[in-house]
Amino acid sequence: MKIAFTTSDQVHINAHFGWAKKIDVYEVSTEGYQFLKTLTFDGDLKEDGNEDKLLPKIEALQDCTIVYVSAIGGSAAARLIRKRITPIKARSEEDEIPEVLTKLVETLKGSPPPWLRKALQQRSVDLDELETEEEVPV
Repeated sequence: MKIAFTTSDQVHINAHFGWAKKIDVYEVSTEGYQFLKTLTFDGDLKEDGNEDKLLPKIEALQDCTIVYVSAIGGSAAARLIRKRITPIKARSEEDEIPEVLTKLVETLKGSPPPWLRKALQQRSVDLDELETEEEVPV
């Protein structure tokens, strides 16, 4: 599954979702994790009330299961959830991405909590539906 992190330094989860200029994306499995890419965003991202700034981020994260943030507004969180992307607030801006990824790998190897199982199941249902739709002759 793909996991995203809002970050200003590519080490810590230290950027507000709406204001983030960088979002790092990783692939995570029971085998480990691998960095995939950094998504970058320009413009006046600190402008409160500008919902248009969220759309490119939400679209860029469409294949992610979880996005870790230092903070997120209610509207942005609701929009992510509607797209079946689970926003998670970091405990502090000192939380380091590698530590969170390592814990997540260990969790996947064991017994994931209900919220994570649900997120994974929703993702797999979405992917199954897409594959079925592509196989239907027109």
